[in-house]
Amino acid sequence: MRRSLLTLLLALAPLPAAAQPRLDALQSEIDRRTAAIADKLTAWRHDIHQHPELSNFEVRTARLVSDHLTALGLEVRTEVGGHGVVAVLRGGKPGPVVALRAEMDALPVVEQVNVPFKSTTKTVYNGVETGVMHACGHDMHVAMLMGAAEVLTAMKAQIPGTIVFLFQPAEEAPPTGGAGPMIAAGAMDNPKVDAVFGLHVGAGTFGVVTAVSGSATSAADLVRIVVHGRQTHGAFPSGGVDPIVVGSQIVLGLQTIISRQVNLTTAPAVVTIGAFQGGLRENIIPDSVWMIGTVRTLDEGMRTLIHARIKRTAEGIAESGGATATVTITRGYNVTTNDAALNEKMLPTLRRVAGPTMLQPATASSAGEDFSLFANRAPGLFLGLKVTPPGVDATAATNHSPLFQADDRALPLGARLMANMALDYMRMGRAQ
Repeated sequence: MRRSLLTLLLALAPLPAAAQPRLDALQSEIDRRTAAIADKLTAWRHDIHQHPELSNFEVRTARLVSDHLTALGLEVRTEVGGHGVVAVLRGGKPGPVVALRAEMDALPVVEQVNVPFKSTTKTVYNGVETGVMHACGHDMHVAMLMGAAEVLTAMKAQIPGTIVFLFQPAEEAPPTGGAGPMIAAGAMDNPKVDAVFGLHVGAGTFGVVTAVSGSATSAADLVRIVVHGRQTHGAFPSGGVDPIVVGSQIVLGLQTIISRQVNLTTAPAVVTIGAFQGGLRENIIPDSVWMIGTVRTLDEGMRTLIHARIKRTAEGIAESGGATATVTITRGYNVTTNDAALNEKMLPTLRRVAGPTMLQPATASSAGEDFSLFANRAPGLFLGLKVTPPGVDATAATNHSPLFQADDRALPLGARLMANMALDYMRMGRAQ
């Protein structure tokens, strides 16, 4: 017989009876109702995982979500800032307004994990045929929030406030993303949100929850560099300017920005080139190549400095090889900042739900998140939840890997985290 996740976690970290957190009636009801829909959570996650949709194409997923929320009797709006879905639960008692957010989009990745619900969806992305996979765990986020919505709706009469459920498209589509369009469409204003919560699953010891006060995820900017050479026959390279060689030197030169040109003791940073394309034949040196990459920073001064160094490095290397480089840097998601007071307020909730030993400290992540935009409109708290199946090497496959794995048994924990944070915040009141 399958044990509940709460039982499993407590078994992993037993405490003396006197040290066990005491649950009140509402907290116990959240646990009981979440356990009762564990199979639903798994079924939703498998369905979404098997039918992934890229950013701005989340039609089927949005319909699944909106149908469920409508059946619960919530106030539902669809096509919010794209394919976003917003649902409002007005509790039976007055109180603050809390928003809970989940993302719905998948990635252009060919899945290599052999599970019964493996994705076989294909698409063309940037001109290349590829698979589509929930390699970042957004399928889990959606299922968790659908479950939290069902649990909290069943407790409507006891809810001291209002809950806004935000199902967001296009998180994987910087620099625009899906949060900005949803906010522009009024997702945080009708009703006006007092606090917003989100979480993100990732690789790591199963069941561990992390919370960071202050900077939680980094700014994420897009770099595009086009190297212009002069086309010639591959047998006679001196008759032209080889942009592939120059472009390769630029890729290597960019690595010295982090290793040699900035003081990483002041703030961490990452520069990555993720795609490099050019040429059609083995014996033709092309006229140009292009590359795209990402810059991750946690400090605005470091962000500005690295942008300038990328431009200087690319243009200087190109000039030395007789080529030219056009550098375009697009500012994307800003740093996601967890509100310090909100983080402190919710720590007892997180310890109780995760288990005292399973809430662990963490540092800011170099991942980018447009949750930052929601957290700019109201105090925000963005959590990490580790979901690697026990027995699987937690360092082998991170998010965005074709081998990324997530354990279904984390779904009830995620749903309980979201539901309890909302309930406890409302009961404490916005001013406390």
